[in-house]
Amino acid sequence: MTIFPGSAFRWSRFDAFTAPRRPRHRLLRAILGIVGVGLLLVLLVFGVFVGAAMLLGGMLWQAWARRRAPRAAAVDSSTIDGSFRVIAKPELPLAR
Repeated sequence: MTIFPGSAFRWSRFDAFTAPRRPRHRLLRAILGIVGVGLLLVLLVFGVFVGAAMLLGGMLWQAWARRRAPRAAAVDSSTIDGSFRVIAKPELPLAR
């Protein structure tokens, strides 16, 4: 016994409405298949172009930010500037 009378009938109607069914006519089935594959290709190409545009936009953004950043003074990269102190080598005790 169900709580709501007639609820099984309503659910079966809803399931029948939302169930994916292919049409019986061969030509209509082929046309809908081609439309589906075409839609997938359009979405794929659109996604590739959007992804490429995002990558290009990020690269341009970084290039623009790098261009506006202040540059450091030219320093010879082979020299190290600093104060150094020579530390004597530790000597091992003599073997007996």
